[in-house]
Amino acid sequence: MAAPHAGATLGDKMTWTIPNILTVLRMLAAPLVPLVYLVCDGRPAAIVAFLLFVAAAVTDWFDGYLARKWNQQSKFGTMLDPIADKAMVVLALLVIVGASGMNGWLLFPATIILFRETFVSGLREFLGADAKLLQVTQLAKWKTTAQMVSIALLLLGMAVGGGFFWGLGVLLIWVAAVLTLLTGADYLQKAMPFLRGPK
Repeated sequence: MAAPHAGATLGDKMTWTIPNILTVLRMLAAPLVPLVYLVCDGRPAAIVAFLLFVAAAVTDWFDGYLARKWNQQSKFGTMLDPIADKAMVVLALLVIVGASGMNGWLLFPATIILFRETFVSGLREFLGADAKLLQVTQLAKWKTTAQMVSIALLLLGMAVGGGFFWGLGVLLIWVAAVLTLLTGADYLQKAMPFLRGPK
């Protein structure tokens, strides 16, 4: 196979499979959640933000499922999938905390989640080729699910004016924060042998 020419683009080097396209669309949908508030506010903005987030969260399941079913796993998808997940969570939490008037019961678990995501991303970058040690665990998958469900419930609660969905969302965001701490500690423990002594 011939080497790609100097002017080759990303599109020349990868196949735009349906799973990869879904991942890219999810990545693009993430910043639309806060941008909705540029054109409307209050409940209408919350409804649109909720629909965008749920649609993006659904593709999070479908892109991985289809990639495995059709044997279309790729390095591009493997790289972008966790970035898209983090972008969705971080930007949606930004909207929710801001819209709640910096409610401490949301701000504290959101801070834990944002801190852990930043810490683990930095840890992976530091480890470089050894970052394969930080493979996604079952607990990390539960963490991501708890984050997605709690954020969806909080956005739905904002859309309907609070009530049951908002209360359940607040409860689950604390569950997600605890799982986030546990997975962060697990990754740190696995990375410790590489953090001791000279680089």
